[in-house]
Amino acid sequence: MMMSENYKIIAKFIKDMSSETPDTETYIFVKENIFKYQLGININSKPLKNQVIEINTNLKFEDKEDNKMKSFFEISYVTIIKVNEQIKDKKLIIHNAEFDLSHLNNELKLLNKKGLENDVIDTLILARDKFPGSSVSLDALCKRYRIDNSKRVQHTALIDCELLSKVYINLIDQKEPTFNLVNNENDLFENNDNKILYFKKVISIKEEEITKHKDYLKSNLKKNFFN
Repeated sequence: MMMSENYKIIAKFIKDMSSETPDTETYIFVKENIFKYQLGININSKPLKNQVIEINTNLKFEDKEDNKMKSFFEISYVTIIKVNEQIKDKKLIIHNAEFDLSHLNNELKLLNKKGLENDVIDTLILARDKFPGSSVSLDALCKRYRIDNSKRVQHTALIDCELLSKVYINLIDQKEPTFNLVNNENDLFENNDNKILYFKKVISIKEEEITKHKDYLKSNLKKNFFN
């Protein structure tokens, strides 16, 4: 939410899009083995003037196995954003703050801007104090708190921010809101005490069916206890 308040998208466009399939045989092979292809994402930024930044997102869909027959797909997407200065009054929550702030302040320096002087909560320090001697990487903390980090195939800022928000809540001994299914179930039964919870229909057996059943017992059971 804070991010959406601190920048404005000025423009976005496809810078380059290319694909290559050498021949028909390769096309057929790739079609049958497309599940082996992996999506690679690379994002980098380039500072321009007047607090404007060019963000380049490069997507590659390729087979990383040692196959001779391959297709190649690549898209380069550019987003131009303008950054405002509202972030200066915000408290920052960062995992390994010293490392990240050095990079952020270097980017700001390239824009001829003052470095960040915000109050910072370093979750790495919180985790070290809480679990001395244990691994306190983001992945390790996700495992400890049973947070699903399966999407973290590559190091991407958006996924890391989402995971860190959940880790931070657990580090400060808070809990994310959950559905109280037990209470809801109890309420359901309490509200239905005077209601019919099921319908049971009694079906009468015909005389013909009783006769057939007796015949079956006599013919198929050596010792019949039903007469």
